[in-house]
Amino acid sequence: MEGAWPKDINPRDLEQTVRFKKKIEKEENYVNSLVHLGYVMDHCIRQNNTIDIYQEHFKEDEIEKVPEFPTAKTMSVFRDPNQVKRTITGLSWHPDGGRKLAAAYCSLDFQKSPPDMSFDSYIWDLEKPNYPEMALKPESPLVCLDYNPKDPHTLLGGSYGGQIVLWDTRRGSQPVEYSSLEHTHRDPVYKIIWLQSKTGTDAFSASTDGQILWWDVRKLSEPTERLVLDPSREGNLDQALGAISLEFEPTMPTKFMVGTEQGMVVSCNRKAKTPAEKIVCTYEGHHGPIYAIQRNPFFPKNFLTVGDWTARIWSEDIKESSIMWTKYQMSYLMDACWSPVRPSVFLTVKMEGVLDIWDLLFKQSEPTLSVKVSDKALYSLRIQDNGQVLACGSHSGEATLLHISSALSTLQKNEKSLMAAMFERETKREKILEARQREIRLKERSRSEQSREDEAWREDGDEDPEQILAKVESDFYSMVEVEMRKRERERRAAAPQEEEACDENEVKNEEEDEVKKEEEEVEKEDEVKKEEDEVKKEEDEVKKEEDEVKKEEDEVKKEEDEVKKEEDEVKKEEDEVKKEEDEVKNEEDEVKNEAENDEKNEEEDGETE
Repeated sequence: MEGAWPKDINPRDLEQTVRFKKKIEKEENYVNSLVHLGYVMDHCIRQNNTIDIYQEHFKEDEIEKVPEFPTAKTMSVFRDPNQVKRTITGLSWHPDGGRKLAAAYCSLDFQKSPPDMSFDSYIWDLEKPNYPEMALKPESPLVCLDYNPKDPHTLLGGSYGGQIVLWDTRRGSQPVEYSSLEHTHRDPVYKIIWLQSKTGTDAFSASTDGQILWWDVRKLSEPTERLVLDPSREGNLDQALGAISLEFEPTMPTKFMVGTEQGMVVSCNRKAKTPAEKIVCTYEGHHGPIYAIQRNPFFPKNFLTVGDWTARIWSEDIKESSIMWTKYQMSYLMDACWSPVRPSVFLTVKMEGVLDIWDLLFKQSEPTLSVKVSDKALYSLRIQDNGQVLACGSHSGEATLLHISSALSTLQKNEKSLMAAMFERETKREKILEARQREIRLKERSRSEQSREDEAWREDGDEDPEQILAKVESDFYSMVEVEMRKRERERRAAAPQEEEACDENEVKNEEEDEVKKEEEEVEKEDEVKKEEDEVKKEEDEVKKEEDEVKKEEDEVKKEEDEVKKEEDEVKKEEDEVKKEEDEVKNEEDEVKNEAENDEKNEEEDGETE
């Protein structure tokens, strides 16, 4: 409907509207109003042309960003819908943007699960936290699960009974396929990970039965490959280490790492020729099971482990000890992961129900942020690829979603180079300490050998008189034999020249043997000297580093002394200024007193008059 039409005119009738327009155009006010509007329009157009309303006047001036404090806010909580609450033992984000979260529910208390406990695990939609979007119904509770990064409709789970279970969410809640009982794990499957392959159907799993099994989900009847975690490399399943965590980095497709119940990390190479060569090396440092292991996404040579009461950062080059570690916490650490967007940030969850976020560039002795997520113990942790949203699974079956502030989820300036320098520095430090330990061991060995020789000499000195007499007799008879040989040589000297030549050859051979023995002894002494020289060189390097540290400390002390001197001078000047102010006040008080006295005297004189 058009506006401004009179009531008696129908705007939909063309004849009436045309007549009304002609009538208006003939009026004088119409022309005058148009002329007036023309002036207004011309003014507005010129004004718009003189000023560019889209111009940015302060584009070059940088706005100072106020540093944001590290925070974590709770977004939502997904609760187990069953009456009997179970622990969330595994989490996995949907690969397409993290819109969904899959959670594995299982009671890990041995032989304490109630008979009416549900075996279901759930897939949650972030926008619908009140009830799960889909239930996964296995025959045995799931301990872990993982979305296929190439196919978001397929999920692979590891069950408490040791079987591998495959789901296709398009086909409903029931599993598509199980691994056969004859060729699967004998203990709960604690970790399963998809591998990068052309088909996108390969995965491998770890269990406390001491086996690592590789699978092709197109044929789960038997594993494609098997590895027994026997540290003696004999393939004996009775001596195998129980696997409880796995690590696989797509940029290193042949390497993988296993965390064991015994607190040992086993580094393996899948493409080795023999099963014994597949176990490359081991790292020892934890007093209990290693619940999580993960390589740094920016520096794959450095990896994070969590076990007992500490989190440790390792370097592949150093096997005897970790290069960095947290102090011992008051409760067990159950899971950990690196931030996918910041190389210096990692996260841990504890039995206290606390989430700790560590920023190594900000603090190394304590977490940058600690959040009390739940009153129950936290068992699992998973962060999205954007580094902003994470999920924590608790003992009571609650999955808590938290949003991390940009201070902990945005890459800082020069962060990569600073972390590279930090890791390199700590690695060098540990190498120096390892060399020092080797030197101490060599010295201890030499001392033990000397002590053994001294004990043997003492035992020889404490012999009985009969043994001494027997030795004297043997020495006497040996001397007699030597004299007899000399006489025989003299007799042969009178024989033909051939016999002389034979005797000379025998003497030469004996002399050559003696010379060889002396040379071997000299070589042994040279080797010992070389080892001592190497040890001295290492000691000199350590001393040089200690001297440099002392120099830096002396410089810091000098600077502190200078600052103290300046502070003392400032204090002296302040004291002088205070003295002067006190003197001025005293003079002013005296002047006031004199003036008051004069006024009183004048008043008294006036009264007397």
